Amino acid sequence: MTPSLTAVILAAGKGTRMKSELPKILHPICGQPILAYVLQAARAVSAEPPVVVVGHGAQQVQRAFSAAFARFVTQDEQLGTGHAVMQAENLLRGQSDLVLVTCGDMPLLRGETLQKLVDAQKSNPGAFSMLTVLHDNPRGFGRIVRDSAGRVTAIVEEAQATPEQLAIKELNVAAYCFRADWLWDALHRIQASPKGEYYLTDTVELAVRAGLSVQAIVIDDFTETIGINNRIHLAEAETVMCRRINERHMLNGVSLISPETIYIEAEVSLGADTVVWPNTFLLGKTSIGAKSVIGPDSHIRDSQVGERCKIFKSVLEGALVQNDVDVGPFARLRKGAHLGNHVHMGNFGEVKDSYLADGVKMGHFSYIGNATIGANTNIGAGTITCNYDGEKKHPTVVGADVFIGSDSMLVAPLTIGARAHTGAGSVVTKDVPEDTLVVGVPARAIKKMIREK
Repeated sequence: MTPSLTAVILAAGKGTRMKSELPKILHPICGQPILAYVLQAARAVSAEPPVVVVGHGAQQVQRAFSAAFARFVTQDEQLGTGHAVMQAENLLRGQSDLVLVTCGDMPLLRGETLQKLVDAQKSNPGAFSMLTVLHDNPRGFGRIVRDSAGRVTAIVEEAQATPEQLAIKELNVAAYCFRADWLWDALHRIQASPKGEYYLTDTVELAVRAGLSVQAIVIDDFTETIGINNRIHLAEAETVMCRRINERHMLNGVSLISPETIYIEAEVSLGADTVVWPNTFLLGKTSIGAKSVIGPDSHIRDSQVGERCKIFKSVLEGALVQNDVDVGPFARLRKGAHLGNHVHMGNFGEVKDSYLADGVKMGHFSYIGNATIGANTNIGAGTITCNYDGEKKHPTVVGADVFIGSDSMLVAPLTIGARAHTGAGSVVTKDVPEDTLVVGVPARAIKKMIREK
């Protein structure tokens, strides 16, 4: 029978070196909190929701994650890592065969690596298995001490290490997979340090003293072990995560031109054969369809862009863009902007809370807000929907096949019928019937348009 497994994530520390009111594990990396990546890695090896040991900022952390993703226990006093794991005992004792323990500030540790650790412990008759890494830069990690036969005998923290021990290259990653029945009893046998803290690393000595083996699994990629203690570490981790995300998209058929200049957050999706040009930022829950061209110098957040679109030097925020649309340069789509198929939106245009139906042409220097624009309508340069009267915003409705002349002011609430025209410089304050030309300030009807048969 396959042993059952539960993960415990240690996330109770204050993170004082971050110098922030925000709990360390909630600082974002590529659009997601640090802890989110740790939870994802843990869930890759266990179907059970991980148990997160929280302390500093516990309420903020719990509000950030639903019960479906994690269970929480509180370490009211931060008395060391061994004491932290002990907080999960009442919840987990007797519930699983193995307990995976990892740290909440290590977002780069992959699920595949944790799976190797778990698999190693499944075949290990000893007390537990642990991850280690070989590197010249110890970054404050504890040193792994082995005997002449290569067996792990101790973990020595850097502050207590002798000069000979400081020269050791094998470092403790602080990820462990324990035999659960042994762990819960061993935690109560850990002796307090001179500071009154109980360290999980002391379980090595307890296991060795009992004649139980401690297995060390050496991982190859040092970047996985980057823990975050300050803003410098945060930037290092984000650089690695950005590279991972960009490589994933390229392997899935997306072309990134100068990928080191392109910032793509974790939840963004990109269709095959899409090309992203330099200095482009794709953020939040953005999705881009296949065969689109994005950038250079574009900023897109929480927006959906369809297939075969071109977004050139423009900003999109909470927008929906359908297929075969071209936007920019220097255009802005604000929250609620919806562009239908084959819409053209030129330079220095802005759209907010408005729908531009299929085939609309909005050349340049125009603002469309709280409006519905019918199919194949042409919006001349400098057109503005005057939708705000100082207290409320009002809608503008423009029918299909309408021609809006340059520098037209459309004073809402307003309806312009299908196939109507406005002359250049018109200030339209009253509804315009279908097939009617209006001109002037204020605009007035001067003739009926002849409808083509």
